[in-house]
Amino acid sequence: MRIKHETLGAVFDMVYVALMTNLLLVLSCLPLVVGLLTTDPARSWPLLALFAPLCAPGLCAAFAVLSAFSDERNNTALRTFATAWRASLRKATALGALATAALVVLGVDARAAWGHSIGAAAIPVLITAMVLVTATSLLTLVVIAERPKVRLRDALRACLYLALRRWYLTAFSLAILTMLETLIASRPAIAFGLAMAPLLYVVWANSRFTLREALGPIPSASATS
Repeated sequence: MRIKHETLGAVFDMVYVALMTNLLLVLSCLPLVVGLLTTDPARSWPLLALFAPLCAPGLCAAFAVLSAFSDERNNTALRTFATAWRASLRKATALGALATAALVVLGVDARAAWGHSIGAAAIPVLITAMVLVTATSLLTLVVIAERPKVRLRDALRACLYLALRRWYLTAFSLAILTMLETLIASRPAIAFGLAMAPLLYVVWANSRFTLREALGPIPSASATS
């Protein structure tokens, strides 16, 4: 059975885009990646929290690459990533800083409440808030990747509403991210080298479906570059 040239080319393009996205995302998050691999996160979390916002533009750029390839079979991953990274740098970094600060405060409060009588009431509320911060930030990164000119405040408001309204889709995206986090902790080479782009594609596609009905048709990444 002979494989068509077009099919073979599409497979090579898909593999190339996935591997290149993994590489570029690791490079854009290099301080955090090095910190995760060389330190104990339980002890070095303040330093990791300082580096975390720097990864937000890289995530936006990765989503833009996945969008361009999905919509138009655009395999110019390097150029698309660089263009989207520059376009999203200010807003995505600001979002990353806000989300990281909120998660740190909520996490510290939850740790302080642990083992105390108030913890039974406070910890579930704090964990719910952390989940909402993570879900809203994720959806907002997808919006910024697709619409770099959107106002951050407007995107946050819409994404918070959609994260709550379509909670089942939110839960699915967070489950995939948890899977990726577990893989990074146990098999970092496989996670960073192979699995990151496919898992992020599932998260991106699920998030884009969550956003599409309320925000209308979303232009492709190449149209916004």
